Amino acid sequence: MTDRPLRILIACETSGVMRRAFAARGHDVWSCDLLAAEDGSNRHIRGDVRGLLQDGWDLLAVMHPPCTRLCRSGRRWMSGPGKWTPPKQLPKGRSWDSMKAEFEDGVALFTACWRAPIERVAIENPEMNDLARDRMPADLPAPQMVQPFWFGEPAYKNTGFYLRGLPQLLPTDMLEEPEWGSDEWKAWNAVHRASPGPDRWKIRSRTFDEIADAGADQWGGHAMEEIRRAA
Repeated sequence: MTDRPLRILIACETSGVMRRAFAARGHDVWSCDLLAAEDGSNRHIRGDVRGLLQDGWDLLAVMHPPCTRLCRSGRRWMSGPGKWTPPKQLPKGRSWDSMKAEFEDGVALFTACWRAPIERVAIENPEMNDLARDRMPADLPAPQMVQPFWFGEPAYKNTGFYLRGLPQLLPTDMLEEPEWGSDEWKAWNAVHRASPGPDRWKIRSRTFDEIADAGADQWGGHAMEEIRRAA
């Protein structure tokens, strides 16, 4: 039997990095986001990914879903001592009700993608805070945490992948870490040291090419093998 290309949806991505990685391996891949694709690709759909989840995909990779209220670093804005008590401080111009509404939106999007009728799902998200974990589906595993330097990119960016029907990523080119505090170490931390500005979120959320290549090779290869065996 001749292998057919996988039908792949890359959700919550404007950079096109993961889309291009799978496309380079011959797959039928589309990205989707509320914003336009940065590369102007005609393989990008503007809109809410939840309207596309029923369209018969072989693999769903959700790369940068809104996670500000779900991640551990944002916990202090959501609650004071205990759970769901008024926080001591809020971001300028924000109300607690608006923060909780963003939290609910993030939970709803993550849950919809995790429960999508797609056999293989990878959702990129930082480690969640306790408030978010309390709201997650019961079958959600702990995330696999990876670093760019596992794949040959001299950089630090702890990246979590929640996986269903897909294997954990294996390192492809493990680099030796630089000495703590050295100039090289500081360069590796460029993502975390990005200057505040309107594009800071793009810099911090962008997928490294090497991680995208590993995902396209390993997750794509796994899916192809499963489909081949089932044929």
